[in-house]
Amino acid sequence: MNNSVLYYSVGPLLYCPANSATIASSIITQKFRTPFSLALCLEDTIADAFVSDAEQILAKSLGQIFRQHTEQSFYLPRIFIRVRNPLQMLRMTKALGSSMEILTGFILPKFSPENASDYIHTAILINERSAKPVYVMPIYEHSSFTDLRCCHDILYTLKDQLAEIEPLVLNIRTGGNDLCHLYGLRRHDTESIHKIMPVARILSDIMTVYGTDYVVSGPVWEYYNGSHWKEGLIREIADDQLCGFTGKTVIHPNQIEVVNNCYRVSVTDYNDAKAILNWNGASASLVSGNTVRERMNEHKTHSRWAMRTLFLADAYGIA
Repeated sequence: MNNSVLYYSVGPLLYCPANSATIASSIITQKFRTPFSLALCLEDTIADAFVSDAEQILAKSLGQIFRQHTEQSFYLPRIFIRVRNPLQMLRMTKALGSSMEILTGFILPKFSPENASDYIHTAILINERSAKPVYVMPIYEHSSFTDLRCCHDILYTLKDQLAEIEPLVLNIRTGGNDLCHLYGLRRHDTESIHKIMPVARILSDIMTVYGTDYVVSGPVWEYYNGSHWKEGLIREIADDQLCGFTGKTVIHPNQIEVVNNCYRVSVTDYNDAKAILNWNGASASLVSGNTVRERMNEHKTHSRWAMRTLFLADAYGIA
């Protein structure tokens, strides 16, 4: 289990095409509600013929944010670049220069046995040259996860490979839309992805393999307007949380506040978590009703939940 609030605080990860001409000014003028993290995408959102232009625009945007942040105070989100391949990681590291100081890390799409070794080697190389940690977040969305004959072997193989850089893996991301695409499926704003059983099975397998050692994020919610988008998002996050997922990929600023509110910790959970972790060592009993006499707290059984709850409280606050 990750033992730092850092891994739990990616929160709402706002996706934006890397060639956005306005993202720098939006960050500098604090256009978005906070807190949030930012993913600048060079992959699916950019047409193949425009990748080079997008790289240049991205480098310019981060340079502008970096320089302005040295002169004035504004909220600086955790910033990630979603790349296409390991070579692009090296190319962007070089292009950013001193702006690397404000880059939190790279997002690794379609993470699979075919590219895992190259991504991991590149992450190690970049960190050897960096004065600060450069994190990675692999996305589990590859078509190989639909094959029941080898899915579990693939998940464990990738986990074994990631062990080499485990402290640098900030989150395991889940590609809900890509997995739905493989089956030709799409949920409406009144439906949760956890009800799409072929995809829910894959998400459950990812959590089963990685959830004991990594923070695993919830899949993207694509609705941001209309009659039921907010209620649907809240309902799906509740399903995410029940299954162990933390954080959410978002595609519109409207979603940021909703995600942050959903991850705030209740007063009861917060008080119970503190009581469990501060159990009286002289007590002969390791089980007790909580202070409001609503449920049982057990020191041994609930300690991992309690630690996770306090990390979430540090990251998102108390409701």
